[in-house]
Formats: sequence, C-alpha cells, structure tokens
Amino acid sequence: MSEDDSIYRELDVTPVVNAAGTKTRIGGSRIRPGALDAMRRAADEFVEIGDLEARASTAIADVTGAEAGYVTSGASAGLLLCAAAAIVGRDVGVMNALPDTADVPSEIVMPRTHRTGYDHAFRTAGATIVDVGTNDRHLGTGATDVEPWQLDRAITDETVAVGYMQKSYTQPSLSSVVAVAHENDVPVIVDAAAEVPPRENLSAFVETGADMVVFSGGKGIRGPQTTGFVAGKREYVASIAAQHLDMHVANDLWDPPTDLIDRERLDGVPRQGIGRPLKVGKEELVGAIRALELFVAEDHGQLEAGWIDLAEAMAERLAETGLGVHVTSPNGTSVAPEIVVDVEATGIGTNATELARTLRDEDPRVYVGTDDLPDGEIVVNPMCLDQNEAEYVIDRIVANVE
Repeated sequence: MSEDDSIYRELDVTPVVNAAGTKTRIGGSRIRPGALDAMRRAADEFVEIGDLEARASTAIADVTGAEAGYVTSGASAGLLLCAAAAIVGRDVGVMNALPDTADVPSEIVMPRTHRTGYDHAFRTAGATIVDVGTNDRHLGTGATDVEPWQLDRAITDETVAVGYMQKSYTQPSLSSVVAVAHENDVPVIVDAAAEVPPRENLSAFVETGADMVVFSGGKGIRGPQTTGFVAGKREYVASIAAQHLDMHVANDLWDPPTDLIDRERLDGVPRQGIGRPLKVGKEELVGAIRALELFVAEDHGQLEAGWIDLAEAMAERLAETGLGVHVTSPNGTSVAPEIVVDVEATGIGTNATELARTLRDEDPRVYVGTDDLPDGEIVVNPMCLDQNEAEYVIDRIVANVE
C-alpha cells in the first residue's frame, strides 16, 4: 500500500484499499504486470483490430475448447453481443436495425431465479426476457424453482436463446438446460463472468454444451478491467465480430480475417453495429490475451493457499476483539475464502452499515463486502489485498469497533 507515488493522490482523488474483492465500482482487480507491460508495448504501434481479435479468438479457443472466441469491453458487453448474435445471425439488415426487434424473433428464455441486474445487457440488444418458473426453493415453499419441461414449454418460434446464470448452486443444471434448448434448436448463453478461477471452468461450460459463454477479463484473470471474453460456436462469434468491429470500410477493400468472419456468408459490409460503442482498444486486446495466457499458466493451488492463509490470519486478529468471525470456503459467490464479521451480535454499539460507511469515509477509503448488511455482517475478501493492506484493513476495523 504505497502512497508515495499514487496517481490518485496526484489527481486529488482518495485511493481505496480493496477488501471487497473484484468489484467493478472500485476498479476490479490488479492487472498482471506481464499484461501491463504488453499493453505499454502495444501502445507504441498500430494494428488491424480485426487481425488482433482473430488472434484472440485462437487463444480463447485453445484454452476453452470452444470453436472460437472474442474479446469484449467487459462481461456485460459480452452478454449484449451474445444476445445480438442470437437475434441476428448473419442478417446484415437486422444488424442494422438493432435494437429494434419489432419484426424479428427476439425472446430470451431464462429461469426466474437466474434473473439479475446484469441481464439488462440482453434487453439493451433488443431482446425480451421471458421468465420461467418460481422462487419456491429459495422461499422454502417448494423443492425446485424450474423444471426442464417448463423451459421446454416456454420456448416458441419467438425464442432466440436461453439465458443461464452460472453459479455452483444454480438450478436446473446447465446440462439439462442445454438438452432442452438444443432439442428446440436454440442456443444457450451462459453468464460465467466471475467463475474463474478455477481454471477448469474456462472449458467446463463449453464441454457441457453451452453455445456462448461469457467471462470477465478483469476479475480472476487479472487482465484489463474493461475486457471480457466470449467463448463459443464459430457462427455466433462471427456475428459478434460483424456487429462490433469498425465497419467504416469500402466494400472492395473489406477483407476481414477468414478465421473470424466469412464475408461470403454476408450480403455486404454491415453498418456500424450495436456493438460499435463497446470497442476494445489494441492495448486492452493485447493485455487480455497476455493475461489469459498467464492465468492458465498460474499455480492456482498455491494462489488459493495464499488466500486461505491470509484470510485465517485476518480472522484470528478480528476474533481477538470479541467479534463473531468465521472464514468461508471458496464457494459459488466467491472464488476466494472470505472473512464474515458479525458486527451486531456482540453489542459493540455500532451496526454493520455504520461500520462499512465509516470505513469508506476514511483516507484511504476502505471497502469491505456489504451484500450481507441486512444480516448485520460485513465481509472481508483477501483477493485484492497484499500483506500490508490486509493488516491495515484489520487495524481500521478494530479501531472502529473498540
């Protein structure tokens, strides 16, 4: 936690000590030094972005087992482009019309319990989301939320895809959803933004049969925060590329990489597509490719062991104050162990919300996980902390509860 050369201090902006994990609102993760070096080198030259995306496609395909891949400006942009690809296919006329889908099929079927604020990206592309099922299992009033037959009944001639939010605990299983979707000749789009590490998840969802899988590039992979990856079937990646790349090009000179786009299957050069505002710079593309390579080569067992050691040491210090503390195992909501602090159980005179707000108001600001505030808990995530920062976070929590 060096303050001496902080660019944010130079800009008169208060820096943050990140004990919340890879949250976009506080900058995601730390870019890998190797990726950052590659980005600096990329900034000094020019390149055809389509050629670079084609190279990224090969890299993504190699590590995921998918037919092709694409780098997007974050996972949410990936979801938007997947929806656009499902709606459009290779019809350049419909590409030009999006997000107007009044005259074309554009429904994406989703289990109700998979709905999140992030599926706004589907709707931004012009899709209409069709909810299926209930919240019975969550509420304790039923054994399941959605049965495969309900998904089957919801798929009609207006359906272009089935959307799936991947977590270790989501139901129905991805394999059952894929089976239903493919029986009805529609693709499955999987939101797996925060599902790596483990490394095996890069290929697991493709192997299960998903047609398009979206990962964040700026979380566990530690690439540029403004990147994401789509891994999927070549036909959908080609549609994504046609709706994303800069199409300010004369027809006679348009020569897209054949590994990315088969121009013979398109009626002509598409107009600037719905993905055009979501461009990815050459620096981010190079950084994303290099970060993915480094992520795959990383010793994830050693990485997780380091998180566990740090979490247990932090929990031990917090427990000395009398706070209720426990360490979770890496699970569906976090790929790292987390320290759950029960702020209100010990009658210390503050509550979880007040403590989180106080920490955020400090200088530097300290951010902790706040999803469990209604339960009187804050959560400390070690993913983005070094040893000095971890000690600082504990010092500030202790100072505000004693």
